[in-house]
Amino acid sequence: MAINKDLKFKPNYAVAPGLTVSEMLEHLGMSQVQLAERSGRPLKTINNIIQGKQAITYETALQFEKVLGMSADFWNNLEKNYGEALARIEDTKNLESELNWLKQLPVEDIISNEWIRRMPTPVEQLQEVLSFFGVASPKELAVGYPEVIFRQSKKLKSNPWAVCAWLRKGEIDAQAVSCSAYDRTKFKGALSEIREMTTKNVPAIFEDWKKLCADSGVALVIVQELPNLRVNGATKWLRDKAVLQLSLFQKCVDILWFSFFHEAAHILLHGKKDMFIEYEKFKSDSDREQEADFFAEDFLVPRSDYEVFINKGAFNRSAILRFAADMGIAPGIVLGRLQHDKKVAFNQLHDLKPRLCWK
Repeated sequence: MAINKDLKFKPNYAVAPGLTVSEMLEHLGMSQVQLAERSGRPLKTINNIIQGKQAITYETALQFEKVLGMSADFWNNLEKNYGEALARIEDTKNLESELNWLKQLPVEDIISNEWIRRMPTPVEQLQEVLSFFGVASPKELAVGYPEVIFRQSKKLKSNPWAVCAWLRKGEIDAQAVSCSAYDRTKFKGALSEIREMTTKNVPAIFEDWKKLCADSGVALVIVQELPNLRVNGATKWLRDKAVLQLSLFQKCVDILWFSFFHEAAHILLHGKKDMFIEYEKFKSDSDREQEADFFAEDFLVPRSDYEVFINKGAFNRSAILRFAADMGIAPGIVLGRLQHDKKVAFNQLHDLKPRLCWK
């Protein structure tokens, strides 16, 4: 039978060190009065310790070491463990009052993604969730997610707790990415190399893509989406490195690449104080979001070249493939731009936009 080494015995009771003192006195045939006399402590102090009303101080532990023969460390550890047990019992009571909050979170989905473990009791599950978010209680969760600047679909609303969980997983993954200090010039140069990668299969180039970002001080992470997430990308800062987080929510290669360059624009052009979240694509609602849109559009398909192509009025497969080859980008990106601009219907030329999925 396999034993889960992660499981630790956590009793729902606390044993005061005074019980051990009482048992030791009985074993030695010593009275409380004698212990008080030999240790130089008031009898009231000895009695309060035995009844669990008073803690064993460091000084008392040293005196007990001499009189009772057990080390000061032994008595100090008993006191520490007792204090911790009392605090844990109180914490459990507090968490029991917060269990309704747990129902608001997509816990089953987070477990399914293997971001947290399934625990045997609701309180332990709540503790596991709080550990995942890195907070002591539900009320502290907002501290980790300050006011964000985002664009949200007018048609599709994301579950805010799913967004929080997805962002937190991105932060955890990004912390494990070894990055150079952020270098704006280097990152901007890396984007040109990354643009050339759009013609390749994403899984095949991901490690090189990630390395180019990391060498510039940007931690690139692709985090599996959760149901009702509807988020394409996000950007935030962790000290001296930026986090650029993507999902495969809409599973279209053109949206993945547009989202990447959109978030890259936030890193290049906008400050380190704000978090940006890109919800399902729709018309931007702020100057900085529009600026990021324009940057991504122009970086992927330069505006002057795109206008020449549009003016020709030929948007068939052959024309798209030729133009994409001339631009050195994936045909799906050109098709996505044309569909966004309503030059080509969304139900046409599906094969030019390969679908992405989690393995």
